[in-house]
Amino acid sequence: MPQTPPVIAIVEDDTLLSRALARLLRAVGWHTVTFASAEAFLQTGLQSPPQCLVLDVRLPGMSGVELVEHFVVTGLALPVVIITSHDDIQIRLRAMRVGVVAYLQKPVDAQELLRAINRALGREVLER
Repeated sequence: MPQTPPVIAIVEDDTLLSRALARLLRAVGWHTVTFASAEAFLQTGLQSPPQCLVLDVRLPGMSGVELVEHFVVTGLALPVVIITSHDDIQIRLRAMRVGVVAYLQKPVDAQELLRAINRALGREVLER
């Protein structure tokens, strides 16, 4: 029986970037779902969580890092790849403390993003 491709959720408020990321990930055979905010992602109910989350830091409402911290509090083990155009050492350290797989700077290099997602799908987490 063929294996079902992983589902990668993208939480990005920039519609054009969200579409571009979804196209890239679908081109390598992964399923994607997109959300414009952390709240929209949480409203899905997470009955069937994705295998990986690609997450912007600056979002309307709850930030990307606050969403990952919410996962820690609720016990949801979901590998996360952070992408940001506003690199901030304090946010980076906060994200690493909660176990993100990668923290990538926008514009994101496609190959670097694919490598990070592959690590996430293998459940590998960066050294803290």
